Amino acid sequence: MSILIARKRSVLLTLAVALAVTALMWGCSGNEQNPVAPSNEVVLDASNPQIQAVMAVQDRHTQSLMAIPDVIGTATTVDENGKPAIMVLVTTDAAMKASPTNIEGIPVVLYYTDPIVAMKTTGTSHTAKQVPPIQLGTSGGWRYDLANGYCCGGTLGSLVQKGGTQYVMSNYHVLEADIVAGGNSRVAQAGDPVIQPGLIDVSCNAALAQDVATLSGIKSLPGSNVDVAIASVISGMVRTDGAILEVGTISATTIGASVGQAVKKSGRTTGLTRSAVSGLNATISITYENECAGGTAFTKTFTGQILVTNKRSAFLAGGDSGSLMVQDVTTNPKAVGLLFAGSTSIAVANPIGQVLSFLGASMVGI
Repeated sequence: MSILIARKRSVLLTLAVALAVTALMWGCSGNEQNPVAPSNEVVLDASNPQIQAVMAVQDRHTQSLMAIPDVIGTATTVDENGKPAIMVLVTTDAAMKASPTNIEGIPVVLYYTDPIVAMKTTGTSHTAKQVPPIQLGTSGGWRYDLANGYCCGGTLGSLVQKGGTQYVMSNYHVLEADIVAGGNSRVAQAGDPVIQPGLIDVSCNAALAQDVATLSGIKSLPGSNVDVAIASVISGMVRTDGAILEVGTISATTIGASVGQAVKKSGRTTGLTRSAVSGLNATISITYENECAGGTAFTKTFTGQILVTNKRSAFLAGGDSGSLMVQDVTTNPKAVGLLFAGSTSIAVANPIGQVLSFLGASMVGI
C-alpha cells in the first residue's frame, strides 16, 4: 500500500456549497510524551554501534517486509525494554499477523497505523496575515496553488542561505508540486511568487495575501530522497534572523536524530507542538498528486527517514507540511528534520543533513 499525499486543501469560495473538501485535515494540537524512552543514558543515534547493526538487518529485509500486503514502512527503533529493534508499520490486522516477530535475532516491533499522508490553536495565530518582516512557522504557499475547485496551502517553515542569498524553506509538495497545466492553466516555475498566508487561509483569493518570496525552481522530486523547495526572500518581507513563531531564533548548526529525542515544531495548523523521535532509517512510500486537486503524478519511496509519534495528529496535521523539526530546548534549538508526511499516529521527517546537502545550503541561525 502506498502512502497518500495530501496538503491542506480548501474548496473555492464560489463552490463552497457544491463541493466538499476531500483532503485529509486534522485540527488538534498539544504536546506528546516520549513514546519509546531508552532505558539508559546512551544516545541511540545513527552513530551508535547497536543502532547501526539493527539498521543493517532492517535494510536487508525491508524489500521483503514491504512486499507483505498493507506493510507500508520499516524503521529502526527500540522495544519496551529499551533494546534496539526493527519497527514494521502495518495498516491492517492481516499485515500484523503476516509480519515476523523476530528477524536475524532482532526483535520486531509491530506499529499499527492508518495510511500516512504528506501534511501540507495556540495563543499565537499561525494563519493570520503578518506585518512584514514575517516570522516563519506560518501559513503559506505557491500563489497559484488552486485547481479543479480547490486551493491548497502548507507551512513556510524556516530560513536557509545559499551563496549569500536567503531562502524560505518548505516542501516540494507545498510550493512546486503543480506540474500540469490543468485546473489553473499553469505549472509552478522559477520566479513565481510565494505568499503568506497560503490560499487556504484567504478564501482562495491571493489578493488577500502578500508576496514574501519567489520560487527558486529547484525540483527535489521525484529524483531526490527529500521533499523540499526553497524560495528567495523578497527584501524586507521576512525576518533576516529566521525567527520562527513560538520557537524564536534557532541555531545555525544542526543535529542528528536519536531514538527518544525530544523535538518540537511550529506549523500552520497545529502551531507549536512537541513529541519524540520513535524511529530512524525509515523506508516510506508516498504517492504525489500533479496539482492541488489532481491525479497521481508519481509514487516515491523514501529511505533513511525519521519517524515521530503523532498520536491523534497532535504533533503534525494537514497544513503543517514544511515545518522545521527542532530540538525541544528553550534557546536556539538545533534543526533535526524537515517534516512532510504523517498519519494520525506517526509523522515523517527528512533528516535535515540530507535536506541541506541536496540544496547546498545552511540554516540561518545564531
